[in-house]
Amino acid sequence: MRFSKYHGAGNDFIILDAMEKTINLTPEMIRALCHRNLGIGADGIIVFSPSRKGVCRMVNYNPDASEALFSGNGIRCLAKHLYEKGINDEREMLIETASGISKVFLLVVGGQVREVQVEMGKADFRRASIPMGGEGIEAVDETLKIDGRVFQVTCLSLGNPHCVIFLDSLSPSLVQELGPRIENHPLFPLRINVEFVEVLNMSELNQRSWERGAGETLSSATGACAAVAAAIRTGKGKEKMYVRQPGGLLEVNMSSEGTFYLRGPVRRVFDGQLDRDWWEKGRLKF
Repeated sequence: MRFSKYHGAGNDFIILDAMEKTINLTPEMIRALCHRNLGIGADGIIVFSPSRKGVCRMVNYNPDASEALFSGNGIRCLAKHLYEKGINDEREMLIETASGISKVFLLVVGGQVREVQVEMGKADFRRASIPMGGEGIEAVDETLKIDGRVFQVTCLSLGNPHCVIFLDSLSPSLVQELGPRIENHPLFPLRINVEFVEVLNMSELNQRSWERGAGETLSSATGACAAVAAAIRTGKGKEKMYVRQPGGLLEVNMSSEGTFYLRGPVRRVFDGQLDRDWWEKGRLKF
């Protein structure tokens, strides 16, 4: 099985082409492929196949084999793959995802895609759209208690569900400690992505992301947009912001209609072929 490896600001993906031949991955195979010691290693797997609504249909699997509704970095990596592999030569593409049709815009220099901008959609702060338990229609600047500690959170859906926490400073240990606790909190029956955010000024944020089904990642595009959306809603930011994540810098813009756009770098790491020996003889339980 041939594959390609890409990353968008450090958020890395295995891309598999199912345009002509169906690819069937079991949960065990997905977990093994994403394993960084026993497989290729990735934050997720993208399988793209034919679509009547766009250039292709994108299915994105998390390392725990659950399916992600949408990945802003993943779709940017896929767009680069489609263009540079000659599958589609347009610099604007429509790609079908589990969250609907997304539009991507490619910045091409010397035949290579250097950056990709994605139309990310609008933020929805309603509890029902997340989904999230509790009282009230929305969860904006709400108190969340964990082990006796109190945090102010703003929750929303933007392709994926997000819980945004604004902090005075970011601590990697705090992300590792609280990320899984909030992801699996009873308030969120389908789990949730957690964004830890430090406001630098009205135009800049520092952010670390804990993604449901993946854990901490070097970058999250939907997380960056969710952080900006929460910052705007709570008066901490404005319509154009730069989000600094461990994997790099992402630019987020909100249009006058409330639609979010994200722009950032994408890179191809390598192409390869998975040996049958990996699965048939080196098979492990996950």
